[in-house]
Amino acid sequence: MSTAEPRTTDAADGGSPSLKRAIGPKLLILFVIGDILGTGIYATTGKVAGKVGGALWLPFLIGFVVAFLTAASYVELVGKYPKAAGAALYTQKAFKVPFLTFIVAFMVMCSGLSSASAAARAFSGDYFQEFTDAIPPTLIAIVFLLALSSLALRGVSESVKTNVVLTVVELTGLLVILGIGAWAVFSGDGEPSRLGEFEGSGTGYALITGVLGATALGFFAFVGFEDSVNMAEETQNPVRTFPRAIFTGVAVTGVIYVLVALVSSLLVDYRTLEASSGPLLEVVKAGGVDFPPKLFALIALFAVTNSALINIMMASRLCYGLANERVLPRVMGKVLPRRRTPITGIVFVTVLAIGLVSTGEIEGLGDTTSFLLLCVFAVVNVTVLVLRKDRVEHRHFRTPTILPVLGALTALVLASPLADREADVYIRAGVLVAIGVALWGVNKLVMRLRPEG
Repeated sequence: MSTAEPRTTDAADGGSPSLKRAIGPKLLILFVIGDILGTGIYATTGKVAGKVGGALWLPFLIGFVVAFLTAASYVELVGKYPKAAGAALYTQKAFKVPFLTFIVAFMVMCSGLSSASAAARAFSGDYFQEFTDAIPPTLIAIVFLLALSSLALRGVSESVKTNVVLTVVELTGLLVILGIGAWAVFSGDGEPSRLGEFEGSGTGYALITGVLGATALGFFAFVGFEDSVNMAEETQNPVRTFPRAIFTGVAVTGVIYVLVALVSSLLVDYRTLEASSGPLLEVVKAGGVDFPPKLFALIALFAVTNSALINIMMASRLCYGLANERVLPRVMGKVLPRRRTPITGIVFVTVLAIGLVSTGEIEGLGDTTSFLLLCVFAVVNVTVLVLRKDRVEHRHFRTPTILPVLGALTALVLASPLADREADVYIRAGVLVAIGVALWGVNKLVMRLRPEG
């Protein structure tokens, strides 16, 4: 087979320039790590602890396994089809059902927006209130989203370089937590007995559903690697670059998450963690190390900023890619001539994120993100197997067949009612899908009135 790099399509608007390939291998690895790290571990650790108890490390370990299985499928697919539309593109190629493609695309977009909204809520919560509580949290969240959309409009190079800085900062914060944990272990502090404790006295079925519910929520901390495939048209040599970047990103973050969970449970009772929207700040205060809480709160604010920025970038690129595939109107593929950024997509997703931020708190928005993506991941793992019959001219990574099979099964289990989650998550997701169905009908009508030239 030829190893030539596959060509990418131009923007949906015939006269508009294509996206700029500004992301190299090292930058992509940092992009993936920065996308996975952030809001999930900094803001939802306490809520996960509330569901599972002192055995906080277990949901993150299971979540790592599930993420790795699905990451392997994404690596194969982005290698075969290095375009910006991601899961929607793979679904269309596998099943050729436009309605299903649109719903998958809409769910991915909504997952990014709910994730960005969760990050905005986290930004305006306990970490920000370490400095002041004089500004209404909702106002803070809205201004936060507007500021990030302005940065995204400036260009992918500026956005990704900002991501690198924020990634280093948020990684530093987690290393501080691990350092505090190491100090506690060597000093004989902490309660190792907590690590084997499960919330309440549930056994059997109740214990299983509790762990699955905690894993489903904790999985929010792992989402992000799928965002990177939507940057395929802005990545240098994506066929070779993506396998190392995605696997490295998932492995690094998985190890860090499990260790942070161990330290958190070792030093702080799960009930204290559950009550805080800034749980890692509780770990810093309980660690017996003279580390300024305000400094750590500032680091956490940078971390959730990174998550929101990348999700806004992802969702806007998804709009651009879907416009190229004619799933969305051509206007969604409009690119700024000078900046070469998808202006219509960025404005569109920012408006939706501002609306979504008022519908729930961190836990509900995070769980909604996980639920939507677990449904999408089940579909993506199936598409890998279906598309094995589709041959391409260039070489690419091929995952062992057993991995997408297990990936589909584990995603379905975590998305099912077996995972103990609140009803508002299903309601919010159902409303979003209903909106998607309505938009599909409107889009189909517009396409009939304005046939392709």
